[in-house]
Amino acid sequence: MLFAVRVSAEAQQPKKFPWIGYLSIASSSDFRSEAFRQGLRDLGYIEGQNIAVESRWADGRDDRVTDLAAELVRLKVDVIVSAGGTQTTAATKKATETIPIVFATVGDPVAAGLVASFARPGGNVTGLSNDAPELSGKRLELLKEIVPRLSRVSVFVTSTEPANAQGLKEIELAAGGLGIKLQLLDVLSRRDIGTAFRAAAKEQAGAVLWDVSGPIGNLDRKEIAELAVKSRLPVIFGRRELVEAGGLMSYGVSIDDLDRRAATYVDKILKGATPADLPIEQPTKFEFVINLKTAKQIGLTIPSHVLLRADRVIK
Repeated sequence: MLFAVRVSAEAQQPKKFPWIGYLSIASSSDFRSEAFRQGLRDLGYIEGQNIAVESRWADGRDDRVTDLAAELVRLKVDVIVSAGGTQTTAATKKATETIPIVFATVGDPVAAGLVASFARPGGNVTGLSNDAPELSGKRLELLKEIVPRLSRVSVFVTSTEPANAQGLKEIELAAGGLGIKLQLLDVLSRRDIGTAFRAAAKEQAGAVLWDVSGPIGNLDRKEIAELAVKSRLPVIFGRRELVEAGGLMSYGVSIDDLDRRAATYVDKILKGATPADLPIEQPTKFEFVINLKTAKQIGLTIPSHVLLRADRVIK
């Protein structure tokens, strides 16, 4: 009897105000949820007063995403926010063709088959792309600046991610101009990370450019940073969080900004807009972060002119 009462209360509560489903490949401690919630607060939404957020966390387990997406669909939430990239958004789209879906970080949603076009998505899915392939070449240039004699770089990539192709072209273009030879190493799962670092050391790479996509590189940040330090190779990432975990430096799209902006899509949909007519937004905010503690650990001196360009320096 108690169970029946609880279920009934849960079923009735969301009717008071909009109910948002939040699906993440990460754990509940992930920073991204707070950035999204801050975006809601900036728009005047207060949880428990005029909006409710029902969260589901996959804790890094890809096999749980489909079931968690189905749970949110069964709850009949008003909008589902996908915070897990291409795979999580694809699983959510497969679970529903009617509930609006807002993604915050999908590289190329058109190539992934999630939307018809950037200008007119055309279905129940829209959101923000974190694709900025031109940054990949700039990361290689930054490596060259901090290691002037750099001649060989190992590039860690995820070949199954559609958005990576253009990024690789940018890296190869930059490498040609800088006289750098590249070693491409595919990282498709967690176990590939350690293997890639060993392969880079074996080939006597002078640095590593981390261009891994999807959840792999974000769920084991501390482990990745430790492996990088252990290899004593300068590594540049695309995500600030990996530098905060102990990595050397990062240059990339601000994921915080994308998550906050995802709230604006939710707001528009709640006010009557349809995902089919909401264009996909491109990233507009970028950040360059350097960890001087890590530089010291691997015996590297960062030139002053590079430090001056950093948005943040961790000492």
